[in-house]
Amino acid sequence: MSRRPEQESGSTEVRHKKTGKRSRGRPQAFDRKTVIEQAMLLFWERGYEGASFNALTEAMDLSASSLQNAFGSKEALFREAMQYYSEGPSAWYAEALAAPVTAREAFEMLIAEIAVNFTRLDLPVGCMVSITAMQTAPDLTSIREFATQARQASQKALADRLRRGIAEGDVPADTDAEALAAYFGTVFRGMAVQARDGASRGELSTIGAYAMRVWVG
Repeated sequence: MSRRPEQESGSTEVRHKKTGKRSRGRPQAFDRKTVIEQAMLLFWERGYEGASFNALTEAMDLSASSLQNAFGSKEALFREAMQYYSEGPSAWYAEALAAPVTAREAFEMLIAEIAVNFTRLDLPVGCMVSITAMQTAPDLTSIREFATQARQASQKALADRLRRGIAEGDVPADTDAEALAAYFGTVFRGMAVQARDGASRGELSTIGAYAMRVWVG
């Protein structure tokens, strides 16, 4: 597979902002949105387990005590970072599904957005929901369940859009919305992995175009 032209040679690691040395021994004022964004980038890039507590404090420019006081735990921080991701960098997903177009056009919009957003230079490649907590230690049951629920919610949104298409008459009435949503959910997660492996924007678009060939109507 060719290296995607949008990706610079060398490390693909997104550079996290630092605001200088942090003061020790006293509470630190900070902008919550800014530090959540930094945590999101690190989790997205390294996964839940790969983002160590020390790496998080450095990326967020917080002392360990400030981080714990503000968020309670690494898991709570991860959950908030995932929410930030859903409402920010991946807001295009819900927007495409809510667009006033046919179901087919909405899915074509999704594929176009995936090809662009999974290969951006200013963010980690791929999808945070798809890959950040796929593999975790046996004792991290709640993290695995949370990530699974996020992926299931993403797939349910696809099924809901297909059912809307059936109701509006632009998707055949005998379509199995759940099965077709599972198919596209699998394709989209695969595109996230392909992006991590260096697939170009054009290559992702081609994968999506082939996936759309199953569409009837």
